[in-house]
Amino acid sequence: MKKVNIFEDIEGTEFPAGRRTRVMIGENGAINGDYFCQGYVVIYQGGSVPIHDHVTVETYTILKGRGEMTVDNETEEVKEGDTIYIESGKSHGLVNTGAGEMHMMFVYAPKMVAEHWAQESSGELK
Repeated sequence: MKKVNIFEDIEGTEFPAGRRTRVMIGENGAINGDYFCQGYVVIYQGGSVPIHDHVTVETYTILKGRGEMTVDNETEEVKEGDTIYIESGKSHGLVNTGAGEMHMMFVYAPKMVAEHWAQESSGELK
């Protein structure tokens, strides 16, 4: 059995847009899975996942909080329990518009290290 605790075993990465991302499964995850990447994100009040795109298909599942999700220039409010499917190549981003933290889980395939993480850390993507 391969097991990891999101909060005890993974420090995660703090991003300038106001969030901490913990990759559980994937090339840069605590467990190197075979086909997909899965992570847990805490977006701080007013923080975001900046608009970006990639070749992978992806889902965002909102576990706690409220926000605005944009996919290819279409923006909708999202809340706890909502799951958003993002097709390959579609630009997308998420902003926490709620009063506290937003918790979100993402899954994408095929597994790879997301390019936008390095772009955001270097200040290229905001």
